[in-house]
Amino acid sequence: MEAGSGPSCLGQLRAFLSSRKGIVLATEIGLCIFVLICYGASRTPGYSGVAIFEMIFAIVFLIVFTLGLHKQITVVHWGWSDFIRTVIGCLLFIIASLIVIVEHRDAAGTVGGVFGLLAGIVFGYDCYLTFPSLRKSHAPAPTESPEGA
Repeated sequence: MEAGSGPSCLGQLRAFLSSRKGIVLATEIGLCIFVLICYGASRTPGYSGVAIFEMIFAIVFLIVFTLGLHKQITVVHWGWSDFIRTVIGCLLFIIASLIVIVEHRDAAGTVGGVFGLLAGIVFGYDCYLTFPSLRKSHAPAPTESPEGA
């Protein structure tokens, strides 16, 4: 491929961020950053690991999908990897946020817990969006013999 013949990285990022998947991934990253800041400002920042790991994974998938690496690197099934990432993120954010809301009495922890619940809902929505793409329709098996007899 010649230099300058394809869209730039910034152009690819803009195009991907205008899609539904791009908007959801950007929202996930933003909520993870906000939850991380709130948990960091809390008296007990022990639950910030969930936000850190899910933010890193969301950034990796944003880069992979933006640059089209999911079409080039076929060793990994990116659809299932993204689905598992969203399921785990949804469950971890909801569980950790409920624990933080119930146990912590400081405002930063409570705000982080509320936005963590919102992040869990966004991860669940991403899971809902990802699942139908995993169910591929298949062609029916031929009923005639290959010899045509």
